[in-house]
Amino acid sequence: MRSVELFSGAGGLALGLEEAGFKNEGLFEMNKNACATLRHNRPSWNVFETDVRGVDFKDFAGVELVAGGPPCQPFSMGGKAKGSNDSRDMFPQAIRAVREIRPKAFIFENVRGLLRGAFSNYVEYLRLQMTYPNFPVSDNLEWCMNLRRLQRHHSSRRDLSDLEYNVSIQCVNAADYGVPQKRHRVFFVGLRKDLNVGWSFPETTHSFEKLLFDQFVGFGYWGKHKITPLMNTEYHLRHSTKIRSLGEQLLPCEKEAWSTVRDVLRKIPDPSSKNTLLNHRFQSGAKSYPGHTGSLLDEPAKALKAGDHGVPGGENMLRNDCGKVRYFTVREAAILQTFPMDFEFIGSWTESMRQLGNAVPVQLAKIVAHSVSIKLSQGNERERVLQSAR
Repeated sequence: MRSVELFSGAGGLALGLEEAGFKNEGLFEMNKNACATLRHNRPSWNVFETDVRGVDFKDFAGVELVAGGPPCQPFSMGGKAKGSNDSRDMFPQAIRAVREIRPKAFIFENVRGLLRGAFSNYVEYLRLQMTYPNFPVSDNLEWCMNLRRLQRHHSSRRDLSDLEYNVSIQCVNAADYGVPQKRHRVFFVGLRKDLNVGWSFPETTHSFEKLLFDQFVGFGYWGKHKITPLMNTEYHLRHSTKIRSLGEQLLPCEKEAWSTVRDVLRKIPDPSSKNTLLNHRFQSGAKSYPGHTGSLLDEPAKALKAGDHGVPGGENMLRNDCGKVRYFTVREAAILQTFPMDFEFIGSWTESMRQLGNAVPVQLAKIVAHSVSIKLSQGNERERVLQSAR
């Protein structure tokens, strides 16, 4: 099956789609460094370094999947939160791509700040536009007026032959799917209604409770790393009540344990030593101060951030067992985002970290895309059966 992706960045979502079996027909991205990264690692990919506002997506009509991560700044906790009043709001372009391509499915993702109460009406506006991409939104009206028109359309008797999608909106924590990072993302997933297939977000596979159980009840975590259990630390004391409760349970959680920073970085060399690992160089200047204390080794990392003015401190630093902090290298950040080890980032340290801070974890993208792929295959099979019966 084929896909088209908007706002591709460094390719986290694109790699997940690739691993789920989709063949991309076009990747659209404006940032020159991100485009250089995509072309360097996947020379066969069709990368368009352009503003999507000038693209005629009808050229890709018939492609099965449209995907993308519209810029998050209009809705980010760290931004000005202008939402629909921000010129960087590219959701209208994502919806236009769906309208012109008419894919069987779409996957869009964004930051969880989008689900804040202040944006609730706008999210409903997006959901209804994604449900009815052909609905004639008027450029002469404010979006709130168009929302009312869409709501009336939704509650009235509609032409069922028109383009329509079943849309699901879900906020997830990437750590619950095995990503070594506490990264919350909102997904908009739509499947064309005429396919007659249901879809729900994949069940979580990992849990914090199982990690605590392995660390402070069964103690297998420390044995795996061949270190003495770190008891009475800030982390241990903070979760003492939950640990005590887990110890009283007869059976541990059936899910796998959250993946930690120590789990995924234990096999790579110290960046201050001589090494040949791609993008793995020590970067000086890390400082700890209130609210910016770095990620602990024995939890998933804090969510990596892109930053508009350099690399953010607290979220992009590692705090070791002695309490000292240092910046994650580009390679370490890539591992935390589950990029392949041979995937090389092009650009300065600041630019590379920005690409990573904006990325979707590859593993999470793969899980979501694979679940959609299964449903599309079911829809294709149903269509073949119906055609053969005619």
